[in-house]
Amino acid sequence: MFNAYLFVFITSFVTLFIMRKVAKKIGLVDKPNARKLHQGVVPLVGGISVYLSLLIAFILFLPTSLNLWLYLGCAAILIVLGAIDDYLDISFKIRLIVQAGISLAIIWIGGHSLHHLGYLMGSTTIELNEFTGSVVTIIAVIGAINAFNMVDGIDGLLGGLASVTFTALGTAFYLSDNQYLATICFLIVAALIPYIMLNLGFPFGRRFKVFMGDAGSMFIGFSVVWMLVRGTQEADIVAFNPVTALWIIAIPLMDMATIMIRRMRKGHSPFKPDREHLHHICQRMGLSSLMTLFLICLLASICAVVGIVADINGVAESTMFISFLVMFAVYFTAINYIWRITTWVNKLFGRQEAAINNPQQH
Repeated sequence: MFNAYLFVFITSFVTLFIMRKVAKKIGLVDKPNARKLHQGVVPLVGGISVYLSLLIAFILFLPTSLNLWLYLGCAAILIVLGAIDDYLDISFKIRLIVQAGISLAIIWIGGHSLHHLGYLMGSTTIELNEFTGSVVTIIAVIGAINAFNMVDGIDGLLGGLASVTFTALGTAFYLSDNQYLATICFLIVAALIPYIMLNLGFPFGRRFKVFMGDAGSMFIGFSVVWMLVRGTQEADIVAFNPVTALWIIAIPLMDMATIMIRRMRKGHSPFKPDREHLHHICQRMGLSSLMTLFLICLLASICAVVGIVADINGVAESTMFISFLVMFAVYFTAINYIWRITTWVNKLFGRQEAAINNPQQH
């Protein structure tokens, strides 16, 4: 499959260069404003380019099936929705309705839904009936899509976290002898690398910079939850326990939950954009954009490794679930106190908050 990885890598690069020119002509670009502090207009075509390169590679190198076409079709709808949102900035309610519709499509057409949550409470598995399973699946799909949408805050972060997640998923599928899904995960990583390079300005400089856009973040979030559902729920595929999924997407999940709780406690909409995410806090503490990127991706990698290693070694699911809840409690508390401390210190010494090069403040 080396040829497939090389092909998707090159195709992704070529597509990015083509689409960035198209984006500038039609106005699909991100412009600086009060919340977006980058310089100049930047094409919002990262997600579109990654999807197109994967679409071509999947058709050429993978056996087609109803599941593959369903995945590509649902992803295409989200790509179009995201592109429209990038262009017109549509209401979050419309996005949620379409995301819920996508959830129903994978449940009714593909038969992919959550029907059990594993042994989270001990020796008895938590089973979900058809209705409850469908509701939980819809929540999970919408949650994953928006978790990855919300972390798209500094250069390289969405691509980096997505690469960590799909590498972890690919490894889990490979270790369970599911070469097909492992290949899909690794192909996604290969398609993301050119985007990450251009997003970070390497090797061609900032002049060729691109952003992922809402189209890309929704595509990535959907792809992640698609793999998580298939990897934990389907008897002939099961590669890891449901609780392991929490560890594989721990950082985006905890960041989303924390920020939504903070917003609601302030009486704001949980979908109202602000600058209180983990990457904002890191930069407000004085870390550079690259240092913040490295730190967050390192934390995500550690969580994913812990989850997969525990799964392989048969650590009790209830133990891993309690451990995750403890980790989230510590994370939530730390974020709240760190935010207050950094605010107090900055005010005490009259410091300006670090400028944050944020493409899409979510």
